[in-house]
Amino acid sequence: MHTSPAVRIGALAPLTPPGWAEAGRHLLAGLDLAVRDTNAAGGIDGRPLELVVRDTAADPARAAAAVDELAGLGVAALAGEYHSVVARAAAARADALGLPFLCSSAVLDALTDHPTEWVARIAPPQSRGWRGYADFLLGRLGADRCRIAVAADPGVYWEAGIRVLREHLAPYDGEVVVLDARALGPEGVCDALVAHHASALLLLVGHPEPAVPLVRAVRRDERLAGILLGAPAGQPELPSWASLLGADGAGIPFLRYLPDLPEGLTPLGARVAAALRERLAEEPSFVAFEGYDTGVVLAELLRAHGPDRTRLAPAWRKVAVEGTRGPIRFSRVPGIGVRQWDGAPVQVVDRDPADPARFRVRHTV
Repeated sequence: MHTSPAVRIGALAPLTPPGWAEAGRHLLAGLDLAVRDTNAAGGIDGRPLELVVRDTAADPARAAAAVDELAGLGVAALAGEYHSVVARAAAARADALGLPFLCSSAVLDALTDHPTEWVARIAPPQSRGWRGYADFLLGRLGADRCRIAVAADPGVYWEAGIRVLREHLAPYDGEVVVLDARALGPEGVCDALVAHHASALLLLVGHPEPAVPLVRAVRRDERLAGILLGAPAGQPELPSWASLLGADGAGIPFLRYLPDLPEGLTPLGARVAAALRERLAEEPSFVAFEGYDTGVVLAELLRAHGPDRTRLAPAWRKVAVEGTRGPIRFSRVPGIGVRQWDGAPVQVVDRDPADPARFRVRHTV
């Protein structure tokens, strides 16, 4: 039994709307399991590890305020967050305060405005995943049929994704047309797809609104029977997508940061998958594995260097940890301002139309 004061980690996650609370729940489940495993193995030099959780609700200002509060409470480091714009706000405050932040799931390349040693990231950068998604589209549709429409919400993350797609498809004369999903409404989007002779519609919008009504409208429009629906940001990964859409939600490719399952997981990953499945009462998403890997890295960092913040940040480059999806090391990646795990697996998968509970790997990045 631990009797020494706890070493505390601040955990940021979207746990209430308009944040994607389902993703936040999976992220927190992974973090919490890592903390429990750490404490079962003796904690941090005999001191228990403790999570101090704050709900960001997908609000950047709320996240920045939470970072200030957690820094004042004396946490040794920050972990978590799913939404890229929110993680960016948290990273800016962590950098300004000198508080180590290991970002779990946000992929925006520009997580910080400048290079910093205070922030590192588990998830792969958006440009890597979305370039791979563009390659999948070229292979699936053919360069001569790559007329891509995107139903987009406003926001830095969506705009960055559109830019990656345009730049990657341009040498193949691929076309990307942006549709204002909320202004047009589902029926208006369908009419625009017909007018533009689009071969694919990518859903760069929130879940469940307006993503779910858009999918239903396209599936029911006979004019669009041959169109490919896609959701690179990963909306179809979590169970609510299948429960809301059923068969309509199958066959919609998205990016997932997992290896081939189950054989691609490390032995640790296989054990963690079983524990997460029991804890969540459903299949764990890649977000849950990202949460667990975040907790494992921070625990190892704290064991090796203690809870002194000024010693933790320079130590990202020394990390060598076996995670659930492979060995984790951090490096400098060109164009990325934070220390980055460059080995995260990236796949394009979809839900099998014959069995929407089963995932099919369509492309490996």
